[in-house]
Amino acid sequence: MTMALPEWFYPGPPGGWTADMLDHLPPDAPRHVELIDGSLIMMSPQTGFHMLALRLFERWLRPPKELMAVREMTVTLGLRQRPEPDILVVNRSAFSTKGTSFKPEDVHLVVEVVSEESKERDRSTKPIKYSNAGIKHFWRVEQENGLPVVYTFELEPAVRAYVPTGIHRKRLQTSIGFDVDIELDLSTVAE
Repeated sequence: MTMALPEWFYPGPPGGWTADMLDHLPPDAPRHVELIDGSLIMMSPQTGFHMLALRLFERWLRPPKELMAVREMTVTLGLRQRPEPDILVVNRSAFSTKGTSFKPEDVHLVVEVVSEESKERDRSTKPIKYSNAGIKHFWRVEQENGLPVVYTFELEPAVRAYVPTGIHRKRLQTSIGFDVDIELDLSTVAE
């Protein structure tokens, strides 16, 4: 099955897409679009696992009051880089009700919930871009036998690359400048 792209999408603007253009897409554009290497990426419909994983982290991730958890907002990493992580922990002072994106220096944690169509981006492309931008913590959530597994990473500043800090099944206990203790049970948020 082939889907025709809207007229505004192709061939795109002269010189290509830039981060600031995401705020000016036409009203018929998909709700969730991110910009990776100057290319618009349309998000596929989310699965039930994806929705429950987002709900779990949104509900149980409790940062200190100077930080806040937000979902599905973009981070402007450069002229042609504006990914949309699933969950972010950001400086509360950087949040605005009219804002649509954050600067990397205001982002404390990025969480990506992996889906079939996003696997390559979430495992390879995005972590490199987030670490190059200096975002200190990155978590990747994958599904294993219907249950969440969280791979946690921290930025090693000397090389600006993420190093693994853990693989978490059943319970996520770690410290990222504040203590995190989340039972990885999707049934607690499946109401």
